[in-house]
Amino acid sequence: MSSTKPWLQSFAEREAVLLAPYAMFSVESTGRTHPESDHAYRGPFQRDRDRVLHSSAFRRLSGKMQVFTGDRGDYHRTRLTHTMEVSSVARTLARALRLNEDLIEAMALLHDIGHPPFGHAGEDALHDCLKDEGGFSHNQYALTVVEELEERYPDFPGLNLTAETLAGQRARANKIASRSVPLLETQTVDVADSITYNAHDIDDAVKLGIINVGQLSRVPLAGEALSVVQSRFTNLSAETLRATLVHQLIDMQVSAVVAYSGPILKDSPWQNHRDVVAAQFQLGMTPELSEQKCQLERYLYQHVYRHEQLLKMRRQGQDQSWELFDHFVQQPHLLPLRFAKRIAVVGLRRAVADYVAGMTDRFCRQQYELHCWNSGS
Repeated sequence: MSSTKPWLQSFAEREAVLLAPYAMFSVESTGRTHPESDHAYRGPFQRDRDRVLHSSAFRRLSGKMQVFTGDRGDYHRTRLTHTMEVSSVARTLARALRLNEDLIEAMALLHDIGHPPFGHAGEDALHDCLKDEGGFSHNQYALTVVEELEERYPDFPGLNLTAETLAGQRARANKIASRSVPLLETQTVDVADSITYNAHDIDDAVKLGIINVGQLSRVPLAGEALSVVQSRFTNLSAETLRATLVHQLIDMQVSAVVAYSGPILKDSPWQNHRDVVAAQFQLGMTPELSEQKCQLERYLYQHVYRHEQLLKMRRQGQDQSWELFDHFVQQPHLLPLRFAKRIAVVGLRRAVADYVAGMTDRFCRQQYELHCWNSGS
C-alpha cells in the first residue's frame, strides 16, 4: 500500500522495515465482519487497539479486582492496571522478536475485558449459574462484549475488530479444547500475561503482608531473582527491595523467552506467519526455567490464592453474584432495556449473566444491597 502523500509513511511500509518474515503483517489481515475502508496511516490492528482502549468495557476494568479487593487498600492491581502491565511486557517481547506490535497490543488490551466482578470468584459463580446453558468463561464473554454488547458505532454492533484480533481471543477461549498453535502474536500475549501476573501478584501479596520476601527466597525462581538483587544492592528499604525483586523477576523471564525463542526464530526457514502455525512452534523458555516458573505458580496458589483472607473475600463475592443473578432471573423486568431485549436472542439466564458480568465490583455490591440485602433474601 502506497502512502497518500510523499512524506506520509503507510503502515505497510513501516511494517516492511520493522517486522520479521514470520510476523503477522497488517496487509495480510482477512478483514472485518463488516467491511470498512482502510485508514490513510493507521493500520487495521492499530485501529483495533484504539477501539478496545476507548470501549466502555475497558474503562470498567478500573473497578474490577485482580486478586485483592479495594477493601485491602488502593495500592494493589485492578484488572485495568494488570492489563496495562501485560501490554507493556508484550510490547517489549514484540519488539525484541520483531513481531506485530500493534496486533499484540490490541490483543493484550482485550485479553481480560470479559472478566466479571470479583475476579475468578465471580466467574466461577456465573459458571455455576449457567451450568445448564454451557457455563460462563470470561474469555468467551470478552468476544460477546466486543462483537455484540459494545455500542460505539452507528454502522455495526460491537467494535468490528479484525479477524486476527478476534482469533487471538478465541484461541484463549478455546485453549483447552484446541490442538492448534496460534499466531506468535497471540502466544506473546499469553506469555506476557503469565509473566506479569506472577510477578505482580507477588508484589501485591508482599505489600499486603500475605507473604514475605524471606518465604519467597525459598522458591527457586524468586530466590534466584532475590540473589541477583542483593548482589547488586545493599541496605535497600523493604519497599525498594520488593519493587526491585518484582522488576528482576519480570526481566529474567522476558529475557529468557527472548534468549530461548529468538535464535530459533532468527534461524528458521519460515517465510510467513502461516509457516510458523504449520510448524506448531511455541514461544517459551528453557525447560529448566519453565519448571522453576511452575514451582513459583504452585507456591502462589498454595500461599496466596488459597490464603484464608482471600478465600473469605472470594466466598462473599460468589454469594453476592449468585444472589444478584437469581434476583434478576426471578424479576427480569428490572433489567436495563438492552439486556431485557437480549432475552429473546440468548435466553433469560444468559442475558442476566451478560448484565452481571459487565458490572464493576462496586456497582455489583450496590445492586446486591439494593435488590437482595435490603430485601432480606
